[in-house]
Amino acid sequence: MTASEGARGVVAAGVYLPRARVTSEAVREAWGTFAGKGVDTTAVPAGDEDALTMGVAAARRALDNASLDPAGVTTVAFATTTPPLAEEGLVPRLGSALGLTATVRGVHHGQHTAAGADALETALSANGPALAVVADAPTGDLGGNDHAMGAGAAAFVVDDDAPVTVRARGTATDEAPGLRLREPGGETTSLDITSYERQVTRETVRRAVAALDVDPDDVDGAAVHQPNGSLPYRIAGEAVPTAAVGAGLVVDRIGDAGAATVPVGLVAALEAADGVTLAAFFGSGASAVAVAFEGSLDTDEAVTVDADERETVSYVASLRKRGLLGDGDVAGGGANVSLPNWRRTLESRYLHTAGRCPDCDALSFPGEGACDACHARVEFERVPLADEGTVAARTVIGHGGAPPEFVDLQRREGAYGAVLVRLDARSGGGSVVVPAQVTDCDPGAVAVGDTVRTTVRRIYTQEGVPRYGAKFVPVESMEVRQ
Repeated sequence: MTASEGARGVVAAGVYLPRARVTSEAVREAWGTFAGKGVDTTAVPAGDEDALTMGVAAARRALDNASLDPAGVTTVAFATTTPPLAEEGLVPRLGSALGLTATVRGVHHGQHTAAGADALETALSANGPALAVVADAPTGDLGGNDHAMGAGAAAFVVDDDAPVTVRARGTATDEAPGLRLREPGGETTSLDITSYERQVTRETVRRAVAALDVDPDDVDGAAVHQPNGSLPYRIAGEAVPTAAVGAGLVVDRIGDAGAATVPVGLVAALEAADGVTLAAFFGSGASAVAVAFEGSLDTDEAVTVDADERETVSYVASLRKRGLLGDGDVAGGGANVSLPNWRRTLESRYLHTAGRCPDCDALSFPGEGACDACHARVEFERVPLADEGTVAARTVIGHGGAPPEFVDLQRREGAYGAVLVRLDARSGGGSVVVPAQVTDCDPGAVAVGDTVRTTVRRIYTQEGVPRYGAKFVPVESMEVRQ
């Protein structure tokens, strides 16, 4: 496919990476070795993060960079190998959290680390504005391949008249089992036949890249399959210049983020591009997809990858955040909110809207029953709320003070902060005060008057079902992330 004016392609992108990092030195000190060649630090999801919440965060950034109203999205493709539930569609939750319409077409991809290519292909083949979201947080054997495992997410807005268009696609498939696998309920592993893995990966990816028929001298950026820091260079060989591979290398800073590593690297490469940018995906099985892009993205998303003002945590703290230390089971009930009631209140739980009284024009939150101002029982008009607000009150919930449903969060993160935040209506005037938790910060450092921004996180899990909703992050922490 030859790029042409008005062609369909990538309009904007967004990247999200967890705030916490654990260094290779910390892991080496704990185990006496580090099984992650070329990896310096790995990104560690917070206790309330998973593939869905990271995907939502990356998608929000992509939509903001595209200046696209979520209601305009016609298709959303979500890819992950680490869904929070083994069987349940994630696209409806993603769409609800982002404020997409109920008519959006949703497609879920998974099963292997090339799933990000499938999500991009779905978006490129759609009509109208489409969203491809890739998020992953793999885990492995703690004494071996888990050392290099990281986390992250990338999202792409795809539409016509794009600054980045597709020049060519190439694919290759071959049966080669045992390269990277996970049994039901288990950890990501392999048969650990190093020469076999390298040979199959290198040969399959090179066949896909060769099918592009692109002159290596034209390539100035490439995101190549990167479970560690050395394999992408081995894979590329003479087909891709060394400097180009380096432009899309992110595994050294975020670790092996599964299906998300190449998409995150692709964003970094597209921002540095002057000519052709390659994305080379590999999925165990084995299959490879290579895509040649022309054009560049004029955003600052690569800064998200390169930011050095992050929270460096100990290896033990990283295990705790991932829920691998301690017992989260507690005696007692807690707030038993039925799933039908939870679903009915999703608009308010994601802080999408408040209610405007038709009698007195005042705002109420969540906007049900009687008006907070005139006390009339009315049918409220739904009013979108701003993403940023001001802390009106705050407290810290220490150990022993949390309701039972939040004990697992405290086991992973320690004391957490609860706040009342004043949010303005996006139009028509007025504001409401809403309650929520704060995250990604020292809860004791949050003060009345601070500016905070909404983010979607896991609230708790009840009856085996994760419940998601809005929390707040101090804007200062968000600026570090950007």
